[in-house]
Amino acid sequence: MSWGRAPVLLLGGGATLLLSFLWMPALLPVACRLLVLPRALLSMASGSPPSQPSPAAGSGYVPGSVSAAFVTCPNEKVAKEIARAVVEKRLAACVNLIPQITSIYEWKGKIEEDREVLMMIKTQSSLVPALTDFVRSVHPYEVAEVIALPVQQGNAPYLHWVHQVTESVSDSGPALP
Repeated sequence: MSWGRAPVLLLGGGATLLLSFLWMPALLPVACRLLVLPRALLSMASGSPPSQPSPAAGSGYVPGSVSAAFVTCPNEKVAKEIARAVVEKRLAACVNLIPQITSIYEWKGKIEEDREVLMMIKTQSSLVPALTDFVRSVHPYEVAEVIALPVQQGNAPYLHWVHQVTESVSDSGPALP
């Protein structure tokens, strides 16, 4: 028995798994999620809902109520036009433009490579459908990329600001293009 394997053999259950993943640092987040899995399964078996992350004390932020949406554009001019429009329409609180990305993708049976500009759009999750509709209506691509990821945590004052800036649209229904 080699010394490198001894700790793994002497430990059992989740500790073995965690220690195994410590030798592969890139997989540590996966190990941490797997150790929480039995707790979630137990709560499902007992009929009680799984626990949700609670908002930071006093922040009032509801996890997932803000999203970061990503849109690629062919150039900076198009990205700026769309960014200004979504902020003016209050479909977004803020748009960051990340220039000079390279996208490699399959399109109509051929591998393509293009220089693009990536838009990172912060908005309320409830506004993502209206944001998507607007982007599709003005975007030059035949199939515009619009993907959104919910924000689980962050700086509470910033997340509150995103809600505040976009709340008039959210309260009155989707904005029209």
